[in-house]
Amino acid sequence: MTAEPTLRMLLKSFRLPAFVANYEELSRKAEKDGLTYERYLQELAQLEAYERHNRKIALLLKQSKLPREKTLDTFEQNRLPRKIRSVLPTLCEGSFLSRAECILAFGNPGSGKTHLLCGVGHELVRRGHAVFYSSAAMLVQRLLAAKRDLCLSQELRKLDKFAAVFIDDIGYVKQDRDEMEVLFTLLAERYERRSVMITTNLVFSKWDQIFRDPMTTAAAVDRLVHHAVILELNLPSYRAEKALEKRKSTLDLKEKGEHQ
Repeated sequence: MTAEPTLRMLLKSFRLPAFVANYEELSRKAEKDGLTYERYLQELAQLEAYERHNRKIALLLKQSKLPREKTLDTFEQNRLPRKIRSVLPTLCEGSFLSRAECILAFGNPGSGKTHLLCGVGHELVRRGHAVFYSSAAMLVQRLLAAKRDLCLSQELRKLDKFAAVFIDDIGYVKQDRDEMEVLFTLLAERYERRSVMITTNLVFSKWDQIFRDPMTTAAAVDRLVHHAVILELNLPSYRAEKALEKRKSTLDLKEKGEHQ
């Protein structure tokens, strides 16, 4: 058996795919450029580290379930109030995760709150943080199914591996008692341990529509706001604005055509 296949097999057994793919080409380059053994190994190790990082980010993005198109690059940040624009870089940095703080985004339908927090979620993933996105309705049904199967604690442990759980449109969920209980259990389990990101069109005074019971509502709000960043998007509907712009553009083109 030659030396090269043996080396390739060893590198594969050590799970070093970047070494396997690049060691021959880099060895020729090292010989040509007169690189030391240490420099040659350093360049190989840097390639391995880079590819591992990229694979990790790709896996985190897949696991996050974040909508791929809702990034900050596709979000019109100039629409945001100045106060929110000023805290956005800090949120994207992710330091709030180590403090188990929550992000609560309030706003009318179409104000961009979901897109904004999805954008923050993408930035967190790029920095190596585990994030999980779900609509409130889907998440509640997932937890409820786990409770019925007597494995709610296992499901909560699965969610616990994520530094942030993003619950989208919590205001649209009108729970019965069982659904309310599993949602509250999730919030209580993550309190001061893991972060939660929430979007809603309901102010806190109307959260009794979600949790039904006044005591549970007060307890849920108390846990969320204790360590939270609150973003208020008092903005007109982005979708409505775009629809009006499109309609105006169509009418202008039609009018222009009639005058020609």
